[in-house]
Amino acid sequence: MNFNLCSWFVDRHVEEGRGDRTALITDTGDCTYAELAALTNRVGHVLLELGVHPEQRVLIAIGDGVEFVATWYAALKIGAVTAEAYTFLSAKDYAYYLGYTRAAVAVLDGSTLPAFREAIAAGAHAPRLLVLGVPADELRDGEASFDALLADAPDELAAAKTDEDAIAVWKFTTGSTGEPKACVHRMVTPRLSFESYGQGVLEIQPDDRVLPIPKLFFGYARDMTALFPFGVGAAGIVYAERTTPALVFELIDRHRPTILVQVPTMMRAMLDHPGGAKRDLSCLRLCTSAGEALPRELYDEWRATFAVEVLDGIGSSEAYHIFISNRLGAVRPGTAGIAVPGYRARVVDEQGTEVADGEVGRLWIEARTAALMYWNAREASAQTYAGDTVMSGDLFTRDADGYFTFRGRADDLLKVSGVWVAPFEIERALLEHPDVAECAVIGVDRDGLTTTRAYVVLRAGVDGSDELGRALQEFARALLAAHKYPREVRFATELPKTASGKLDRRALRTA
Repeated sequence: MNFNLCSWFVDRHVEEGRGDRTALITDTGDCTYAELAALTNRVGHVLLELGVHPEQRVLIAIGDGVEFVATWYAALKIGAVTAEAYTFLSAKDYAYYLGYTRAAVAVLDGSTLPAFREAIAAGAHAPRLLVLGVPADELRDGEASFDALLADAPDELAAAKTDEDAIAVWKFTTGSTGEPKACVHRMVTPRLSFESYGQGVLEIQPDDRVLPIPKLFFGYARDMTALFPFGVGAAGIVYAERTTPALVFELIDRHRPTILVQVPTMMRAMLDHPGGAKRDLSCLRLCTSAGEALPRELYDEWRATFAVEVLDGIGSSEAYHIFISNRLGAVRPGTAGIAVPGYRARVVDEQGTEVADGEVGRLWIEARTAALMYWNAREASAQTYAGDTVMSGDLFTRDADGYFTFRGRADDLLKVSGVWVAPFEIERALLEHPDVAECAVIGVDRDGLTTTRAYVVLRAGVDGSDELGRALQEFARALLAAHKYPREVRFATELPKTASGKLDRRALRTA
């Protein structure tokens, strides 16, 4: 069946008389659906002029803004495949993305151009570079001016006659357990996700205004900002600056969003920000949280401070978006919630047999939004995908009411004193201590044996000491089985995170 994602999420509103509705809100003004459709068409013409063919990748590495959204939809409208990279990476990182995607065109701006040039000069795959916001006379051979080409491009463009099953979207894994891999998704998948989560859980409305904490390269944020709202003619808020608590509070004051797309790390930072507890968040009807599990203590403090509900959930690039989530009026703090409509979640043992309620096992998801594969990774694909089933490496328990609770990653398990230990369990215990803001537990080698080390970030005004370290060990020992308490505690000012805000255990292990 013919289906083009851009036609449905953008052009449809213009065709049905909603072109004057606001699609994107920026600090320099609002962008209507009609204006976004015209810009998308011009970008599509530019990509075609640069030689992009259907099914070729377009790598997007520009700051958040209307141009990012228009470029993403333009690539889909001409039948190409979207791939995104964070704008604060090194030349080495971009060399990886260039080689992996073999992109026909990379869309860059002034912040990413130097690192891409360095990567290409060192021998990386060299696509045509389409550069936003840099004067044409400062560009080199193989580089084209986004702004100059756009100025001469037509506002009208017929959508490519793509099929629902056409390869359209690459969603990258976070890279927390290795190099990022592209989960290859079909053209129809984002619409299915919108129907299941955007409508089935968020109940998104035309008057909603969505503000993301993560940047748009992260699929969780992009879909929440420029996909799900577009399903009903609502609006997303985009901004180029790096996200800080102060900026988030300013954006809330300025634009009065109704949905805040959160991650636990920023929730903690906003609570700790000077004067943050007195800020007015009454415009919000809900927050979402994803990327990492939301500790119950953090949820309780957020609710008590801001009186805004948080719908914690879990999703993955492999299943496209969130597939388990809490619901308004039925939140169980500390859990990831229940299966999203259209998904079936199971907790299984090593043989794939469903375990009893309360038992820990791997989470398997039956998802109509499951990716087709990891690109160029046959063995990893076979270990993860079986038709519509995504066999995740996440450890969960399920209770009798169907609520799922995260228990760690199977590949993070440590064997201590001959017994398997989940670092996440120790972390949850330490987070209950009033002096602990964040923590991470890893395994370290001691004379050939594995022992546990906790890295702890303390709350503002608390100083680390040997005495506090021992107190934290005893605190954890009282909450856990005897073999699980951390044998070593180290204090840190911050924990390493991936570009999408998840804890980077690999960086801790090599520190």
